[in-house]
Amino acid sequence: MDTAPDILKVSILGHDSIHCGFHLIPYIAHTVLATLPASVYALITDTNVAPFYLSAFEQAFTAEINKLSSAKPRFLTRVITPGETVKSREGKADIEDFLLLERCTRDTVILALGGGVIGDLVGFVAATFMRGVRFVQIPTTLLAMVDSSVGGKTAIDTPAGKNLIGAFWQPEYVFIDAAFLETLPEREFSNGMAEVVKTAAIWDENEFTSLENNAPLIYTAIRTPSTGYAGRHIATRSTSQSLLLSVIRGSIYVKAHIVTIDERETGLRNLVNFGHTIGHAIEAVLTPQMLHGECVSIGMILEAEVARGMGILKQVAVGRLVRALRAYGLPVSLGDQRVTRCPGARSLGVDRLLDIMRIDKKNSGPQKKVVILSRIGATYEQKATGIADAVIAKVLSEAVKVEVDLSVDASLGKQHVKMATPGSKSISNRALVLAALAQGTCRLKNLLHSDDTQVMMVALQELKGASFAWEDGGETLVVSGGSGALQVPEAGKEIYLGNAGTAARFLTTVCTLVSAPDTSTTTVITGNARMKQRPIGPLVDALRANGSDIAYNESEGCLPLSIAPKGLQGGVIRLAASVSSQYVSSILLCAPYAREAVTLELVGGAVISQPYIDMTITMMRTFGVHVTRDPGTDVYHIPQGVYVNPPEYAIESDASSATYPLAIAAITGTTCTLENIGSESLQGDARFAVDVLKRMGCEVVQTASETTVTGPKRGGLKAIGEVDMEPMTDAFLTACALAAVAQGGEGNVTRIVGIANQRVKECNRIRAMIDQLAKFGVQTKELDDGLEVYGRPFNTLTRGASVHCYDDHRVAMAFSVLGTVVPDTIIEEKRCVEKTWPNWWDDLENKIGLKVGGVELPRAESSTAASPGTPFSPPTASASVIIIGMRGSGKTHVGMLASAELSRPFIDADAYFESKHKIGVREFVHVNGWPAFRDAETDVLKEILKEAGSGHVISMGGGVVEIPEAREMLKTYAKTGPVVHVLRDIKEIVTYLGEENARPAYGEPVVEVYKRREPWFAECANYDFINNPDLAGGEATNAEVSRFFRHITGQPNLAQNVAAGKRSYFLSLTYPDVTPALRHIPDLTTGVDAVELRVDLLRAPDHDALSAIPPRAYVTAQVAALRRATSLPIVFTVRTIAQGGAFPDNAEKDAFELLGLALRLAVEYVDVEICESERLITDLASRKGFSQIVASWHDWSGKMKWNDDVVSSKYAIASRLGDIVKIVGKANALQDNFALYDFVAKASAQPGAKPIIAINMGVEGQMSRILNATLSPVTHPLLPSKAAPGQLSFTQIQKALNLLGQLPARRYFLFGNPIAHSMSPTLHNTGFEVLGLPHTYELLETTDVGEHIKAALAAPDFGGASVTIPFKLDVIPLLDKLSPAAEAIGAVNTIIPVVEGGNRILYGDNTDWVGIRESIRSRAPSIGAPAAALVIGAGGTARAAIFALQSMGAQRIYIFNRTASKAQALVDAFPDAPVKLIKTLDAWPAEGPAPTVIVSTVPASATTVSGAGTGAVLLPLALFDAAANGVVVDMAYRPAETPLLGLAKRAAPSWATVMGVEVLLEQGYVQFETWTGRRCPKHVVSKTVLEKYFATA
Repeated sequence: MDTAPDILKVSILGHDSIHCGFHLIPYIAHTVLATLPASVYALITDTNVAPFYLSAFEQAFTAEINKLSSAKPRFLTRVITPGETVKSREGKADIEDFLLLERCTRDTVILALGGGVIGDLVGFVAATFMRGVRFVQIPTTLLAMVDSSVGGKTAIDTPAGKNLIGAFWQPEYVFIDAAFLETLPEREFSNGMAEVVKTAAIWDENEFTSLENNAPLIYTAIRTPSTGYAGRHIATRSTSQSLLLSVIRGSIYVKAHIVTIDERETGLRNLVNFGHTIGHAIEAVLTPQMLHGECVSIGMILEAEVARGMGILKQVAVGRLVRALRAYGLPVSLGDQRVTRCPGARSLGVDRLLDIMRIDKKNSGPQKKVVILSRIGATYEQKATGIADAVIAKVLSEAVKVEVDLSVDASLGKQHVKMATPGSKSISNRALVLAALAQGTCRLKNLLHSDDTQVMMVALQELKGASFAWEDGGETLVVSGGSGALQVPEAGKEIYLGNAGTAARFLTTVCTLVSAPDTSTTTVITGNARMKQRPIGPLVDALRANGSDIAYNESEGCLPLSIAPKGLQGGVIRLAASVSSQYVSSILLCAPYAREAVTLELVGGAVISQPYIDMTITMMRTFGVHVTRDPGTDVYHIPQGVYVNPPEYAIESDASSATYPLAIAAITGTTCTLENIGSESLQGDARFAVDVLKRMGCEVVQTASETTVTGPKRGGLKAIGEVDMEPMTDAFLTACALAAVAQGGEGNVTRIVGIANQRVKECNRIRAMIDQLAKFGVQTKELDDGLEVYGRPFNTLTRGASVHCYDDHRVAMAFSVLGTVVPDTIIEEKRCVEKTWPNWWDDLENKIGLKVGGVELPRAESSTAASPGTPFSPPTASASVIIIGMRGSGKTHVGMLASAELSRPFIDADAYFESKHKIGVREFVHVNGWPAFRDAETDVLKEILKEAGSGHVISMGGGVVEIPEAREMLKTYAKTGPVVHVLRDIKEIVTYLGEENARPAYGEPVVEVYKRREPWFAECANYDFINNPDLAGGEATNAEVSRFFRHITGQPNLAQNVAAGKRSYFLSLTYPDVTPALRHIPDLTTGVDAVELRVDLLRAPDHDALSAIPPRAYVTAQVAALRRATSLPIVFTVRTIAQGGAFPDNAEKDAFELLGLALRLAVEYVDVEICESERLITDLASRKGFSQIVASWHDWSGKMKWNDDVVSSKYAIASRLGDIVKIVGKANALQDNFALYDFVAKASAQPGAKPIIAINMGVEGQMSRILNATLSPVTHPLLPSKAAPGQLSFTQIQKALNLLGQLPARRYFLFGNPIAHSMSPTLHNTGFEVLGLPHTYELLETTDVGEHIKAALAAPDFGGASVTIPFKLDVIPLLDKLSPAAEAIGAVNTIIPVVEGGNRILYGDNTDWVGIRESIRSRAPSIGAPAAALVIGAGGTARAAIFALQSMGAQRIYIFNRTASKAQALVDAFPDAPVKLIKTLDAWPAEGPAPTVIVSTVPASATTVSGAGTGAVLLPLALFDAAANGVVVDMAYRPAETPLLGLAKRAAPSWATVMGVEVLLEQGYVQFETWTGRRCPKHVVSKTVLEKYFATA
């Protein structure tokens, strides 16, 4: 070997067995052979590492072996598949089989070359092979170098968890070759740096400080190739290489030291698991998309927050940890985009993570073992600490609530709180910019440790504008200024600012100061989605006018921006400052570095937030630049110069944040003293105590640097009328929270003005407060520059409100104030406070004394939430239906239709009210006033619910939701019964109410009433019915009323073919807008059982083109439109990008809002991805009513194997959560379909197995689509695109099934005589052809029911038969069973072969009556149950007519026949039907009404309208009630227009007429579906049959 390399050694367990250096491969070979003699050296690596280093190892070992004079050992290599999946029992057995095959013995030395997977797996093999052989670790990743290779822990994974089977087996050597890191992907390097940072955090603050400050230099070592073996010797080692090796060695040293003391992990060794308790749980859900170190990085922050919440760790330490991890490109929260994009991210629920943590090996008893930091470089205990689940859950939860009990004063916090708030965000950001641009060094004290300041620091570092270091344990930031010298960030690097508005505005001008020879390079600043909506146009306009080159990369007027490095010109700059004072401060801060002295003129209206401008000028003066202002103007003069850093600068506490603890004292009647905020503050919000709280009745004492507030007795806050908050705009949200419970003055109103700029902050804060206060029952009114809040007693506010925070810290903290007196208030998005007060929730508990609990959304407290694993109970089907909505929305009309469809009594609450009070509603209001009416209306609701809570349809008045008590009653009722909100376009309501005068006037604009009530309607109802006359089908078509209300009362329109032994299909619609395709729906849906609405593909024409989330109103309209076009069930799908769709992966909340909308719209099937949060899925399922959940999981990788444990696991989850299971993989070969088929067979054989959709994607997977039995997704040639690769049409699948022998051809017949001109063959054969079915329909005309018919019935390919005259009775003896209809009618027209008890039997039915009923219903959908109907004739068809009318609920059925005795026999045959014999057709019994349905069952030749024709029935004009809307059916087949139909057209034009051939079609459709299980393609069949019928007329 050449000269030995320079090695750094680390001792472990008394041996210097860890060797660190660069380019060590020859050294490794020499050392191993010289010190570990063996007969075989077996090197195991994977296909990722082998191409880089295997050849070099083979050469090195061969060279060393050749030097041996004794017997030469063998050198073997084995290359295996990379990745965590190989770390399994099977992977271990594969290596063991290889070693056995190669006749390896006990003296074998195994070398593990690779990352942590290789080390763990090969180490476990070594521990068990031949009862233990020697092995060597040669880690190639940083993570393996500093973690898994050190300490002797080896293991494999099982389906139950990671590393659960393994052993402690120490390697003989661990060789750390840092040169390997040069070929390591940068993400993998960052992955390892998580462990390095972790080790320093628990053990060595000096090492941690070095890591904080040297990230760029450390990255240089891996980004710069060490050519010529540079670094092998100290003389050739660069500074960055030396630093990297030192960092690696230092991290290894700590772990080696700990392992030496505690090898078997009984105490101290647990310390290296900092971040792992939570990190491992995260990794278990997100693997393989997220790496181990990335998950541990997040785990470290979360576990540090646990320590902070316990009052052990300061926020300064958490902030340092966050910054250090971010410096190495690591995620620090579950909200990181790298996490949210993972398919499994939605399963990161609190319960799921805690459940995974339960099987952590470190646990003892119920508590979780967590390493608790006490400061950077030290831990709370020299071992992991037992932590209760509730503490961890609070950190993991996405929401919180202040847990107060108003009956216990102690729950309202400490009586006197003395504390300091974090440093001012405004001052912190200004101080960072000033110190960075200045010359010299400044120590910043009390800097805010938050997201905003971290973003600012990172940006200034990327611009090379300054360097930062920490002192005093992170309490002091040392800024070394760059004197204004800035550089363009490295190529491709964007400066990401999140939602930090201050940073975005300040840095826009800062970036114009950058100068570079190449002005084509630009600095790009960008942010999150909300930041890209916030305005920056006025600032950009001013800078552009001054010569700066700034381009908008996306939307005009918003980030992201590209800023050319041309420097700032200076001179006169004119700026519109009426939107944000931050624009002004941005230019002021940078102006001294312009090429000319700057004169800044503020134009465009009143300047907003002058105190913040004054703050900037004051701070600039401290840093050596004096700004002057022309008296009485908004013109500022800024001289050229360079800031000079003061040695130290103390940052005031944040005055905006100070408003929250002060407001808590005000609202709870306690006392709070805040230090470092007083009358001499630079911040306008410091005036809040005096200008607002004092006026509200608080006692306020304020000195120069301290403020004390004592609140009045709880409930004693006063409404203060108007208050101008322009000098303290950020504090208005706190004022709103207090105003909600403030009373007195005129109308309990607090009018807040001067805050128009708050509409363009992190969100539209004015609108946010209005919307969220409404959840508490607090009324507000929006003003041009503010809002009015109408206070109420705190104990009358709605409890349990869930506050949406819009990712705005101020919203969250303001409502936490209100939550101190309104129990069960939930604050969503709790982490948004990290912008200014990261430890707010901890301080609220630890310093203010209010208990704070974690809440996982949706609320665990929800009374409707179901526990995971428990069956979901549907609502009570018999419960009455309550209908609510605006007056004029159509409640009464819809309710009466629903009443008729459900055969339930209808109650109109207004009519009930008038009956009870003996006075009309309008008059009652006129006499008694609206409040009295509302109280009386609430009493009516109570009575109706008590008296008619079951089996009714109830329509309530539009204003019932105005009363909180009524709203609570409705919400309670909705937990077990249906409350339907009828929605109609507000413009139509306004038009209607302008004409209606039966009800009292509102006394205010209808639109204002609508806006107020809409949220209440939505809150109280659990269903929405869309009553939209603009949609095809007219106002609330009867079909949709029938479907909707049957669904919500337990009769859902589910696909009948979703059953054992049947095949079902749904069509996947891929339109961005379905309305243009509605006319094609009959063609598109031919043969299918349901239609899938791909909501993720919908795009509203007038919506943001870049938004992949369709608006709720648009989705509602799409569903309503589709309902009018088809009666098929809808499958409502929101497919995410990760699962093969188009919906954003990080928009889980939006997805579930749409899925919840589907339930409200009574959609039959809702597709839910099981990778979503299980809490959200179970909550959704608890509200599903009679809808069904399709629990789906898709794996598009092509790596999924149907016989893997992971598929079984996903099936188990889906089966538990859904009514139907859907699993989709990707086929790479034909065999993958066989594996799928076997999986389905085994799953379906399980007791209680649920229907399963199992499909393989791709062309190779098309066989799986053919064989899938349950709701196979299909496409159609008319669709714009397929919903998924490999999708087939319904017709293609039927043809394929036939070829595979799964759909054998059947023969169908018509038995009768004469039948030569029958339309039945045309009807059925057309249907078969359209659907791609292989069947045929034939005529079998015989003189009797003899051998020919018997032979046809007995044939194995017999599919069914129609029976007509004269065999409808004669065929019955050949049948095994008759339907109830056939028995009642006494005739059979349909024969179906069925299997019962394993035997084939012939079943006789009669579909004539169905043909009659459907002909009537389809032409007069509103006819419901006819008051009276007439049947002419007394033969077999008349029996079918009576049966049909009886099934419709006809109240009277008149029978007329020329031979009265035959008619009487018919009456006697239906003793339970209301049949009455009549003797004439020109008059009706005195007690009965005229018929609105007439059915003639006699030949056309047996009727006449003129009296001619002996023996013919004379049809008089009086037969028809011309004023009614009726239906007349003539069963005569010819002619097309019979005398009866002709008379109806002349005498009663409003009546619908039905020809005999049309009845034939209707009953034929029923036969077709009965035989084939498929709906007949009516539109094609009817067109074909009628064309032939009229052609032969």
